[in-house]
Amino acid sequence: MIILWFLIAGAFAGTCAGLFGIGGGMIIVPALVWIFSAYGFSPDIVAHLAVGTSLATIIVTSISSLTAHNKLGGVRWEIWKKMALGLVVGSLLGAAIADQINGLVLQALIGIAALLVAFKMLFLSNKEQLGKPLPSTPVQVGAGSGIGMASAIFGIGGGSLTVPFLTWAGLPMRQAVGTSAACGLPIALAGAAGFAWFGQDVANLPEGTIGFVHIVGFICISIASFVTAKFGARLAHKLPGATLKKAFGVLLIFAGGQLLLSGIGVI
Repeated sequence: MIILWFLIAGAFAGTCAGLFGIGGGMIIVPALVWIFSAYGFSPDIVAHLAVGTSLATIIVTSISSLTAHNKLGGVRWEIWKKMALGLVVGSLLGAAIADQINGLVLQALIGIAALLVAFKMLFLSNKEQLGKPLPSTPVQVGAGSGIGMASAIFGIGGGSLTVPFLTWAGLPMRQAVGTSAACGLPIALAGAAGFAWFGQDVANLPEGTIGFVHIVGFICISIASFVTAKFGARLAHKLPGATLKKAFGVLLIFAGGQLLLSGIGVI
């Protein structure tokens, strides 16, 4: 039965990823927290397992996304190369930090992150600043480190952080989105590897895991999200952009609010 729930979560995350133009991590992590909790997994490891598994699934979706954007000339590889080192180091550091955080506290932090992304989707926009000179290499590497660390802690591909940075850096929105999709790959690879490594000696993990990565969950969600992302993308072209952003923001308010309240022990 848990396989069915993984497939449903993956299908929903993939649809949202294609529909709202953002990685599925902010959908997958709350969904996995609820699934793992419902099946009686230890509260101490639920959030970590959800984040690690989410990062593993983002490996698959980011490869698909960056390939599509690259074919359209939307990836600025010279910027990616400078940010990639910071993204990898930051993601590994984020995994190490998350490993030291109490499970319920991590759950609450993920809820806060979801609420912040919701606020951004509802009230802020990524305005293009064309013609600006690119920031220096140290700034690009430093930004990559910060984005990688936050993304690994929260189990996301980093698009909600990378796109605003790249538009601020002077990239057109299309290139910012494409380069952000490429940046999701080193984040996911390093983050998933970190969670798999740091979780290998943790007690109370269920069978079928490599550290904090649930293998069956990873496979099912990856397959389902890969298939349904195309449906979501097609649907996105039929609906108003402003409506999509507001709908996604409202969805994140509910998901983030529930995680935050659960994490701090209110419910």
